[in-house]
Amino acid sequence: MAEEPQPEKLKKLNRLEDLSDKDLKTVIDKGRHVHLPANWSLIWEKTPGDKAYLIVEGEVAVRKNKEEIARLGPGDVIGEMAIVGHKLRSASVVSLTPVEVIHFTKESLTELLDEVPAFGAALRGTTTDRLGKPQD
Repeated sequence: MAEEPQPEKLKKLNRLEDLSDKDLKTVIDKGRHVHLPANWSLIWEKTPGDKAYLIVEGEVAVRKNKEEIARLGPGDVIGEMAIVGHKLRSASVVSLTPVEVIHFTKESLTELLDEVPAFGAALRGTTTDRLGKPQD
């Protein structure tokens, strides 16, 4: 099994640069470090929000009604909107390259948002950016 990323690696990611090493270690510990191949479906449109991912390396496509609406990469979190909003998934996400991610269950993400407020702020920033972009 691959070694989990160190806090220094996450600190280089967009939006996470202001988190302390202690907070970054908590982020790593709350999730499960995973490597996935290209063309892997991480999230499916119109399904319940039961997991989220922090992209450490690689690129994914966000697709709505099978049409690509965005590409995301290191530092982006995917899957959180359905969990936080208690709604079905609004889009599918497929890896375009091999990806390194930290996988969070719904429960671990909820705990993480309570334990590391700065991560919650980073997550809200990503979500706000995404919602501000035209998606249709």
